[in-house]
Amino acid sequence: MTQVTERGTLLPTAPRAAARRRSPAAAACVLGGAVAAGLGLGFLAVLVIVLWISSPYPDSGPGGALHLAAGLWLLAHGTELVRYDTLSGVPAPVEVTPLLLVALPVLLMRRAARLGSASGDGSMDDEVLPPSVVFSAVTCGYLTVGAMATVYAAGGPMPADPLSAAWHVPLVAVLAAAGGVWDARGRPPVTLPSWAPGWAVRGVRTAIARPRYALALRSGAAGALVLLGGGILLVGASLAWHGPEVQGSFLALTGVWSGRFAVLLLALTLIPNAMVWGAAYGLGPGFALGSGATATPLGFGGTPALPRFPLLAALPPEGSGTPLTWAAVAVPVAAGLGVGWFAVRRAREVSYGETALTAALGSVVCGLAMAGLAAAAAGPMGAAALASFGPVWWQVGAAATGWTLGLAVPLAVAVHAWRTRPARGAASAADEWHDSGVRELRWAALRRAATPMVPVGADPVAVAPRVAPPVAPVTGAGVSAPPVPVAPPVVSVEPVVPVAPVVSVAPVVSVGPGAVPEVPAAVAEGVAPLLPGVSGARVLSRKPSE
Repeated sequence: MTQVTERGTLLPTAPRAAARRRSPAAAACVLGGAVAAGLGLGFLAVLVIVLWISSPYPDSGPGGALHLAAGLWLLAHGTELVRYDTLSGVPAPVEVTPLLLVALPVLLMRRAARLGSASGDGSMDDEVLPPSVVFSAVTCGYLTVGAMATVYAAGGPMPADPLSAAWHVPLVAVLAAAGGVWDARGRPPVTLPSWAPGWAVRGVRTAIARPRYALALRSGAAGALVLLGGGILLVGASLAWHGPEVQGSFLALTGVWSGRFAVLLLALTLIPNAMVWGAAYGLGPGFALGSGATATPLGFGGTPALPRFPLLAALPPEGSGTPLTWAAVAVPVAAGLGVGWFAVRRAREVSYGETALTAALGSVVCGLAMAGLAAAAAGPMGAAALASFGPVWWQVGAAATGWTLGLAVPLAVAVHAWRTRPARGAASAADEWHDSGVRELRWAALRRAATPMVPVGADPVAVAPRVAPPVAPVTGAGVSAPPVPVAPPVVSVEPVVPVAPVVSVAPVVSVGPGAVPEVPAAVAEGVAPLLPGVSGARVLSRKPSE
């Protein structure tokens, strides 16, 4: 002890290597989130710089282009931008998010979360991080770059609203990171944390265990996809119908190829928004085109304040609706039929009430999905007349729920009745098969068919073989040898009980002139041997002895 004290040797302490090993992995996850945000910013920066270089009359230098790229990256998260250089001098908010741009940060953030979850093989030198640590680290790195981008965009021509960026960017980052971690872990069942109340935990477990909710999600997603598909069909048909107007609007915006390329890119990023707008038009509420102007299948009223843009040139003409615009209601009808079809379970023990409830829940899911998409695809494009632009989310959600609910429930019940009709007939036939009277007749027919082996009315036991009568030797001219008696068939008895022995009864045959086959004493006296019950007998033939 004195030597240890004098030399200053430290006593062994509890190992803390696990914490040191975990910190590099967590730092790598933070760096992965920052890289995901940087890749998104870099992509948009390269695109804007290319357009700025190719433009013959740029409004600002490369610094302004980079500030604009940061603003576009924030707009891809749903952040509201503010435009100050207006003709009236009043700041104009821009909140219509091109939905195709949203895919860029979502995919990059999801990829970063997946890579962070896949790092580490569980060995002593490479510890696997828990999902919560990966989620927190990746989100922290992403939000750090998002905060710096918000500050940097404030010095550009279209700065971001700080309050809007404070909740839009974290919302997208959290949802994308959670999806990436969940996918990397093999998509396990959703569980609530330990601090969650008991009723919430029980509700989640019940929702996962019952197939009703999975079917409702599937049918609701199918209905939303049908609505979006119908919306893009309506948009495509309108673009083809108003082809000259669309072409004229595209050519009138700019005369240089770089400007036309920028307009084309903007139109492509707004295609998902047009899908949602077309679905809202088919559902009935339509979409707003400024204060007091709304386009619906029943008519296009008000005075729209429309900027010149190719997609807006394909709007229906002003005035009351026509049979051609009324045909747009086929879109929600198809969506309701799709929800009803996918809400039917193939199990035959499901009741009609369960099927109807599943279809109703699917309609609610479809309505919620369309309401969320309508809220993301709309927003103000300016002040005053352009303050309201796009579909109203609650109207679209209510219309989608009403259309699908009125059509999906009757169709689901009808499809369920049609699918279970053969099953009900088979069930009645099975009941007749197990009826007591029919069963007795069936057993009687089986006994009659088994008469050669087991006599009718006798117990299913071993039957003694019939012994052929002795044949007297024949003597006379031309006969060289006496006939040989033929051995009777041998009965092999197979007992039902596995431990019971198999009894084989066979008479002893003596070959020679004047020999008489020996018959067992039990058979000669007419008394059957005591054998356990058997289910059947198998007769084996034997060749006569030579």
